[in-house]
Amino acid sequence: MSMKIAICEDNDIDAKYLQSLLEGYDTKLYTAAAQLLTDTEEKNRFDLYILDIYLDRMNGIELAKKLRELDEKAVICFISSSDAFYREAYDLYAIQYLLKPVKPEALIELVKRVENLGTGKSGCSLCFKWRGKMGSIPCDKILYVSSRVHKLTIYLADGTVQECIGKMDEMAHQTQESPLVRVHQSYLVNMDYVSSLNSGELTVADYRIPVSRRYAADVKKRYREMLFLKKG
Repeated sequence: MSMKIAICEDNDIDAKYLQSLLEGYDTKLYTAAAQLLTDTEEKNRFDLYILDIYLDRMNGIELAKKLRELDEKAVICFISSSDAFYREAYDLYAIQYLLKPVKPEALIELVKRVENLGTGKSGCSLCFKWRGKMGSIPCDKILYVSSRVHKLTIYLADGTVQECIGKMDEMAHQTQESPLVRVHQSYLVNMDYVSSLNSGELTVADYRIPVSRRYAADVKKRYREMLFLKKG
């Protein structure tokens, strides 16, 4: 089944350009936020929402907030001629923020990522902001995330490290349905990389991560589930 994509763009030239890049996908074009909201309220849901930020009457940020109320798991990408709304996009857990003119390869890469999310190939992507730019990392590439004074550090399986600004609660919200599990006030751990659980700590690759009492029962449960899946 072809992925369903909603495009909300009131510039006719930009709208037709986006549709041409997505030829072969089931796209529906909206020139106003109100109609897209009406369709969403009527349970006409899409796999991906591509929203222009500078819309008449209701801008893309406000539209995304209302879409979130109707569909908490909506996958949203913003497009804009300005990078002035990165922070708002981050707060709304947008999967991507593309600047105009949108590069064909960037849009196709985005669509492939969303397709993988739907098939479970990548599980999820963790969105982050660092030095004024937004990015995302597939959850299955992450070993663990640590937090210290509003600064997060993402440790990847290939040995690289990505720093970003944010709160651990925000990261945990993004990864609710993924192998990344909250094990401590300051740590998220990918259970798929855990090799052992002993005396209140997890071993992840060569790292030892503390498990607090608050999260101990859930961590133990998730660890047993992970062992069962590996055995199966």
